[in-house]
Formats: sequence, C-alpha cells, structure tokens
Amino acid sequence: MKLLRFLFHTCRGMVAFTSVTALASGACNAALIAVVNMTLNHSRFSLRFLAGCFLALTVGKVVTNYVSQVFLVRYAQGAASELRRDLIRKILQVPLRQLEEIGIPSILVALTDDVANVTQALLAFPIITVNVAILFCGAVYLAWLSWQILLGTMVLIVLGAVSYRLLMRSAFHFLSQARTEEDKLFNHFRALTEGVKELKLHRNRRAAFLTGQVEPTTENFARHNIAAERRFIIAQNWSHVLFYVLVGLILFLLPSVKPISLPTLTGYVLTIMYLMGPLAGVMSSFSLFGRAAVALRRVEQLGVTLAAGPREENVPSDSPHPLRLRGGEGTVTEPFESLELRRVVHSYHHEKEDTNFVLGPINLTLNAGELVFLVGGNGSGKSTLAKIIAGLYFPEGGEIRLNGQRVDNQNRDDYRQLFSAIFADFYLFESMLGLSNPNLDAQAREYLTRFHLNHKVTVRDGTLSTISVSQGQRKRLALLTAYLEDRPFYLFDEWASDQDPHFKAIFYTQLLPELKSRGKTVLVITHDDKYFHLADRLIKLDYGKLEASPTSNGELLHPLTEFEDAKGA
Repeated sequence: MKLLRFLFHTCRGMVAFTSVTALASGACNAALIAVVNMTLNHSRFSLRFLAGCFLALTVGKVVTNYVSQVFLVRYAQGAASELRRDLIRKILQVPLRQLEEIGIPSILVALTDDVANVTQALLAFPIITVNVAILFCGAVYLAWLSWQILLGTMVLIVLGAVSYRLLMRSAFHFLSQARTEEDKLFNHFRALTEGVKELKLHRNRRAAFLTGQVEPTTENFARHNIAAERRFIIAQNWSHVLFYVLVGLILFLLPSVKPISLPTLTGYVLTIMYLMGPLAGVMSSFSLFGRAAVALRRVEQLGVTLAAGPREENVPSDSPHPLRLRGGEGTVTEPFESLELRRVVHSYHHEKEDTNFVLGPINLTLNAGELVFLVGGNGSGKSTLAKIIAGLYFPEGGEIRLNGQRVDNQNRDDYRQLFSAIFADFYLFESMLGLSNPNLDAQAREYLTRFHLNHKVTVRDGTLSTISVSQGQRKRLALLTAYLEDRPFYLFDEWASDQDPHFKAIFYTQLLPELKSRGKTVLVITHDDKYFHLADRLIKLDYGKLEASPTSNGELLHPLTEFEDAKGA
C-alpha cells in the first residue's frame, strides 16, 4: 500500500491511464478465453467470425499491453529519479552534525539499493497491473458462465487471502531485518575500501574483519532474505494448491451435486487453468513489491530523520535580512570586518562512555586581515570550533555575529559563503564546481606552477587532469581551489601536516603572510610550534576551554575579558 500511495502521489494521471489500458488488456484476455471456449463447444457463431474475433482480440491485447508498459516505464523512471533528487536535496539541507549522526552507510544504502528496489517495483507495475486485470476480467467471465459456482469459489478465495496475509506479514518482518543488516554490510564495505591498506598489513586484523564482521553480517543478511523468500514461495504454492483443489471440485464433485452443462464446465476449467499463469505472476511479484515497500519505508524514515532537525534555508538575495557582505564568488556590498563568537557552546554525547564533551563557552573575535593560529591537544575541540566558526555546526548556546549582525538559521548559508576551508577530512572534486571566472584555467595554471604541481596536473575547462597524487599534493590541489574561490576568510585544519619540509616552510612563511597582506582573515589549526611566532594571535584550546591568547604585540588577552571589553565598547 505504501508503494501504491507513493505511485499515486507522484504520477496519478499515469496510474489512471495505465489502469485503463491494463483493464482493456485484461478484457481482451477474458474475451479470448470466451472465443476459445465457444470454438471448442461448436457455438452458433461461424468459424470465420470467431477467427476474426480471435485476431482482433489478440491485436487489442498486444497493443494495450505495450502502451501501458511503455508509458509506465517512462513515468516510473521519472518517479525514481525524483525520489533520488528529493533525498539529495534533503541531505544538502540538513546540518552537518545531524548527517554525521545518521551515518554515511545509511545514506548510501538509501541512495543506491533502496531507490533501485523501488525503481524495479515500479517498472514491474505494468505487468502486475495487466495480470490483475486478467484475473478480474476472468472472474467476470466466470460469473457470466455461472454466478452460483463463482460464489462457491469465494470460500477458497477468502481462505487463501487470510493465510496469504499471515505469510506476507512474516515475510515483511524478515525483509525489514535484512534491510537493517544491509546498513551494517555497507558499513563493512566502507571499511574495506578505506582501510584496505591496514587490512593487508595485519593478518590477524584481516582475519578478524572477515570472520568477526563481514561473515556474520552477510550470513544474517542472507538468512533473513531466505526466510522471507521461503514465505513468498510457500504463499505462491499454497495459492496453486487452492486452484487445483478448485479445479478438482468443479470436475469431479460439482457434476454429482448439481447438473451443469458441458460448455459451462469446460469454460470454468479452461478459464481457471488459464488464470493460473497471471496468478503466478502476481504472487511472484510480492517478493519484489515487499522489498520495495521496505526500501521505501526506510527512505521515508531517513527523510523524516533528515527533516527532523533544524533545516538550513537558502534565503533569496532579496530577503529582508540578508548578510550584506563581499565574497569572492558571492554578492557584494559591505566588506568583511569582524566575526564575533559570544558565549558559544557546543556539546557531544559519547554513548559508549555515557559522557558529554562540552566546547565552550567561547568568546572570541576575529578581525579582517588577521592571521590566527589555533592550537591545543588532540580532542581539545579545535576542529569542532573551526566548524562552528565556518557555520557548519550550529551553536547550542550563544551566538555568532558578523560585522555586528547576528547569524541565524535564515542567513547561515549566506554567512558560509565567506569561507574557504580545507579540513583534515577534505574531499577533492575533479572539476572546479561553482567557479565561473572566465580566466579560470589561466589562473589555475599559475597556481599549479606556484604549488609545484604543473609537472603532474593540468587543467582544462575547469577540470583537473588527475587527482591521483599523494596526500600532500592533494592538499595543494585543494589549496588551489581555495585560492580560486578568493573569499575573505581562509580556514586550514592541519593543512601542513602532510607537506614536505620545503613546502611546509613555503606555506607558513610565504603563502599565509601573503593571504594576510591581501586583507584575508586566516585561521590555521596547527601543531607546528616552529612557526608560532608568525601568527598575530595564538589561541589555545584545552579540553573545550579557550585559554588566554597573546596579541601581536605580546600582550595576553583573556577571552572573557575580550568579550566584556567588546560588549562595553
């Protein structure tokens, strides 16, 4: 029912059209049975007339069947594409923190396997519709032959429907369990692709991964699927048993109970035997539709989960409260002057340890043209603070102000357009998406030369020739994109950790001072104490708490004092 509701919601007109053509195809099938029955029983109609009817009905069946399938295939693909696009739109509107909590494997399964299962079911819908129409029109023909016999068969139909419903409920339960195991399986796939080097280097780890994780999950996944399919097969064969019982009762029991004409008896037996094919088609489709129903439910649940938290709105440029700032590829007006964090708080909950890590309260002001180093031990909250500053995480308490204007959910996307960031887990796109500079290739080639990459990578029409280079060189390619974005605020999360000593020195002594001289604000997360003296300020985090930070003239400025001074001013 969930799949049918989805189909009616997405393409109601197509469903109506397909239903009409399928019904016409089913009527042609039922009429063909009638023509065959009349021909076998030497009816009053001439053989030529019956042959003409047979030919016309055959053509009608083929044409209506073809039309219904072609139209539904087109709309089914459109519905599946819209389902995938809608899910991607929701993912792009969901806060980063919520996506991290949902988990990449669940999202990947929904975008790939779940949508594929729904698509397969939609593509099978025309055949199922035609088979259902054949069964319905066959029942009408049986009623025309003898409605009393048809009423007697309803007892077997009700018995079959009740037993079938019980089997289907059990089958859907196992399909749902299989779908849960599939999430775990995709998580193992991700571990395999991203951790293959570690697995190859450690025999015991590799064996434990196979025997302790992959094998149990694949076995559970297969076991649940087999249990579901077994129930589908039992239901299908049970329906066949009921059909044969019905044929046996009509052939051997009915004539001894009530006189029945040979044409009626022949018509009933012939029709019932013919309807077994469409019935088998309908019954076998329930496995496919069951998987699609489970997949669609998981997609909808993911959609609800994605929509449950705060949504990130893309406010149009004529919004009454936009952030009026100048970005490299963005809109214009007021230049960036300062970014202020006022008592910002953010927390993590560690379920395994049942503890909370609290970042803050943070009071901090970053000014235009300032080079700031953010330091601290591992797990102190540096990357979390950077994501809050860049607008990727929502503060749970406090506020962010840009040039004195408060950043909220409605203008946060505008706010993020000020930042070019390279995080430790950055993703490198092969093409420079979103950049429309007419001299893009020429500028990119200049930066490739400057970053010592021109001998390995070329650029054409905004697309890099390769990204299959070392991690340090991949970071330089990410830096290339950041330079081309030319935004007011640059954020680097341990960018220099994968660079050789020569280019690390270039980064700290040439590139960072140059960005500062161009009026850019630069925040660098780093452990390279050798270059700490180059920063205007050094901000230190200690387990989520901001310590005193020296200014460029060496004076210590306590974060709370900084906030109060700014507030008093």
